[in-house]
Amino acid sequence: MKRYTGFKLLIVDDHRHNLYTLRTLIERFMDVEILEAGSGQEALDIAFHEQRIDLVILDVQMPEMDGFQTASILKVRKKTRDIPIIFLTAAFKTEEFQQKGYEVGAVDYLLKPIDDNQLINKISTYFRLIEKERQLNKVLEQKVAERTAELAQAKQYMENIINYMGEALLILNPEGEITSANPAACAMLGYPAEELAGMTIGDVFEEGEEEQAGAFFGTWLEALIRVGALKNIEACFIARDGRRVPILFSRTALTDEQGEISDIICIAKNMTGYVRQDEAEAQQTRHDGERLQE
Repeated sequence: MKRYTGFKLLIVDDHRHNLYTLRTLIERFMDVEILEAGSGQEALDIAFHEQRIDLVILDVQMPEMDGFQTASILKVRKKTRDIPIIFLTAAFKTEEFQQKGYEVGAVDYLLKPIDDNQLINKISTYFRLIEKERQLNKVLEQKVAERTAELAQAKQYMENIINYMGEALLILNPEGEITSANPAACAMLGYPAEELAGMTIGDVFEEGEEEQAGAFFGTWLEALIRVGALKNIEACFIARDGRRVPILFSRTALTDEQGEISDIICIAKNMTGYVRQDEAEAQQTRHDGERLQE
């Protein structure tokens, strides 16, 4: 049964009779596409212009450009350097010439007159290797595609969470500059995301006990380095229109392989409309006192 449909084979020999003999032999056993070249230069022209060639059977003894020269040029070009080459020769039978063939990139070296079975077996061997490599590449490509799809899905999932979460999310670099903000942060602060990027946290944030805007960031870093996270801090966002937006604020440090802070994640919950616990307790105390006086 014939095999290897879809493979492409280039046979090179300066004698047309030899080309005919090779073609007839190969076609008897294989369904491959066979290209013929009558010289080294013609072989190069075909190899450089064809989309893909799987194997070259190359006669060594040819005028003007012999097989060694042809193979050397094929191995220099990126497009053709990985094509297996089988040398055929009737004249160069010494070990020295065979070694030269391997040095210029041949994978095999057969002597004329050709042993039909040997040649077909050699061709079959390389086609089987190519088939296995292609099957392996398909499996790898499929795995890469599946993994890429999984990562894209996970990325989209996380982006959806970030984009639709009710809390404001700001990402800072170690210098306190905002590198990204989610839609909730933009809405709370009244800035578009591209305008927030590059601003410092001191431009949009203040803690109630801080006396100087921006003076707290060094203390932030010290605390983050010590404990890794600071949670449920009562503070305010400074909106674009100057409003103070009460927030419950948390920040977490991410570190790199050297243990240095690479990013700071800031999450803020809008506390507008909420009554602070201590204020609620004070109001309740005043209310209870008023009731006792009545």
